[in-house]
Amino acid sequence: MKSATITEAKNGLSALIDRVRAGESIVITDRGIPVAVLEPATRLVDAADRIAKLERAGIVRPAKDPTAITRLLETPPIKLSKDVDVVAIVLEERRSGW
Repeated sequence: MKSATITEAKNGLSALIDRVRAGESIVITDRGIPVAVLEPATRLVDAADRIAKLERAGIVRPAKDPTAITRLLETPPIKLSKDVDVVAIVLEERRSGW
């Protein structure tokens, strides 16, 4: 993988883009530290493809009820009285190992 400094990238962007069009990836560095990768857009994969790949690999399973998250997000939050200390409740649950 080719490397280019920020200055080289600014001054020779057209040449770098030509190399990327040819399928090469280029690491952009700032004082020797990689900060970005310039690569062909054809390598971009959308979320659905990523999830499908994870499913095929057995890493994730499809949701049994895909609408469950929507219902959860549409549910209004619980209203607590002003004397409830939610932080104390959470800390107590953590201490108890619940």
